[in-house]
Amino acid sequence: MSTLAVELHPQAHNVMFTDAAIVVELIDGRTISAPLVWFPKLSQASIEQLENWEFLGDGEGIHWPDIDEDLSVAGLLAGTH
Repeated sequence: MSTLAVELHPQAHNVMFTDAAIVVELIDGRTISAPLVWFPKLSQASIEQLENWEFLGDGEGIHWPDIDEDLSVAGLLAGTH
C-alpha cells in the first residue's frame, strides 16, 4: 500500500479569515479551520495584518511578518494551538 506525499507533508494553497476563525485550503482539496482565539497574536491583529501572510517552504507553514507569527499546516491539522 502506498502513502501519498500530501498526507505526510500537508501543504496550504490559500489562507482566509472569518470573524472568528482562520481557514486554510490545502492543495489536496481539504479545507481546515481553527478558532482565532487559539492564536492570541492572530486574534489581536488587524485585518490588514492578517491578510499580510506568506507561505513558509512549499506551503508547509504560514508566516505573518507584521506580527511575527508562524503556524504549521501539520500543527493545524493536529489541532495544536
